Amino acid sequence: MQDYEESVSFLGTWGPFQKRTFFLLCLTTIPSGYNLLAVIFLLATPPHQCYIPDNSNLSQDWIQTSIPVQMAGQLERSSCSRYEMDQVQNLSALGTRPSLDLIHNLSGPGLLLSSLKQEGCKDGWTYSTEHYESTVVTEFNLVCRDQWKQPLTSVVYFLGGLFGCFISGQMSDRFGRKPVLFGAITALSIFSSAVAFAPSWPVFTMLFFLLGLGQITSYIVAFVLGSEILIGSTRVLFSNLCLPWVYVFGMMVLPVTAYLVRSWRHLSLTMAVPGLACIPLWWLIPESPRWLVSRGRFQEAELLLRSAALDNRVEAPHVIFLSANVEKAKSEKAESPNFLDLLRTANIRQITFILWFMWFSLSVSYFGLSFNMSGLYGNPFLNYFLVTAVELPAYAASWLAARSLPRRLSYISFTLLGALALLLIQITLYSYPTLTLTLVLLGKFGLLAGAGVLYMFTGELSPTVIRNTAMSSCAMFSRVGSSISPYLLQLAVFNEFLPWIVVGSLSVLSVLVCVFLPETFKQPLPDTIQQMAVTQRFRWPWASMSLSEDDGKSAKDQTTAPEIICTTHL
Repeated sequence: MQDYEESVSFLGTWGPFQKRTFFLLCLTTIPSGYNLLAVIFLLATPPHQCYIPDNSNLSQDWIQTSIPVQMAGQLERSSCSRYEMDQVQNLSALGTRPSLDLIHNLSGPGLLLSSLKQEGCKDGWTYSTEHYESTVVTEFNLVCRDQWKQPLTSVVYFLGGLFGCFISGQMSDRFGRKPVLFGAITALSIFSSAVAFAPSWPVFTMLFFLLGLGQITSYIVAFVLGSEILIGSTRVLFSNLCLPWVYVFGMMVLPVTAYLVRSWRHLSLTMAVPGLACIPLWWLIPESPRWLVSRGRFQEAELLLRSAALDNRVEAPHVIFLSANVEKAKSEKAESPNFLDLLRTANIRQITFILWFMWFSLSVSYFGLSFNMSGLYGNPFLNYFLVTAVELPAYAASWLAARSLPRRLSYISFTLLGALALLLIQITLYSYPTLTLTLVLLGKFGLLAGAGVLYMFTGELSPTVIRNTAMSSCAMFSRVGSSISPYLLQLAVFNEFLPWIVVGSLSVLSVLVCVFLPETFKQPLPDTIQQMAVTQRFRWPWASMSLSEDDGKSAKDQTTAPEIICTTHL
């Protein structure tokens, strides 16, 4: 029996049709990457202190000392309190001079500042404008008593991504990859523009949730669409190297834009531009012929493939799809696979649960590191650019591994490297700052390379009829992890090393459960639920990875596709 990839082999792997699709699909990931960590700049919290009214009639000495000084690693002015203003005004009017110790000033009586009562910032705050002209935090005063709103807003954004993954996966498997891809890109543009006009924090949060709907969705669908159109080594290059690199390029452009556009409202409007620029690509990017075949729409798939053959200047065969395959696909279409098929049998359910946990753990680690690094070291624009740039070699390593190494071995090696680096930070955190930074970057390198392999692994384990649903369900758990990550650093209240321990330990656990997954390297890409049930069997780590004689025979009956390497990136 002839399978899909044998049917379209006449197109070759790198003709004009594939080249155009390859590069255009890569471009569609720029809006997603550009918006990924917008929370870092839109919700940045600059240094701030209580506002002292201009009409307070304080002497210069009292203006300088009306904000308490506290020890937080180093001496710094309080962000949320000031000395009681009525009392300070009376003392200033009497000519009393402030003093930090018990020694009185020779020119007049000195008052020990520690004896004064303190109050909150009743007149608001003044914010540093060194890096930001304005942010959501400074405009809506999400500090001190309202500080809890800032991480909550980040959580709402990631929950929007979670909900988007839940609905988009099933929509993509039912209605097509292309409509969902451009629907997500359009949503990014519309709601990014709308966010710029939010009059209050509740309205901003609601719009930010809707903005999150399209962010990860557009990347996942672009990945699936490219993986299904391209075949062989071209697919590996697309999903493990070029697609992630263009995605990272979008991420790297954001800090440059934020450096030039210091107002959060103007930055939000700017974030809509890449999405708007991608909308005309609708007329240039084709639907997935593989998905069309899986839905029994053979006439549309054949028309698309003949058009591609004309583009590539090759002659299409008189009959592209055998009648036996047509009848089989039509009968499989009647089954209408859905999300519940990921949990229907024990074999597929075990694989699904393991993948969900692996995506969750890597997401907690990745976003936890991103939020941490952006706030700890120097200029936020430069640091975010550099920390993002480390993703380029990570995805290059993932691509090289995808070409010649088993999936489980690649994932275990990369993720274990990242986990061990993060666990070692406890030893070097204060004694060796340069080594600590190196370990953090090494940890991020390992986790990102592992994430690239995990995307690929998930795509290879999932059949065509439900691939986008499976990928999106995993992305849902990824967004659960990213929703938790803004609160990860607050674990330092209990123990300063606890955030690093949690990140490293979750990564180690994901390595341990990975050994239970079946190997997919050089295995046929499953098109149906039945093929997945036969060829992608849950394995105990001590069991042989080869199929039994009966299983091998069954798998051969299901598909005789040549070597297929389906790869992916997070």
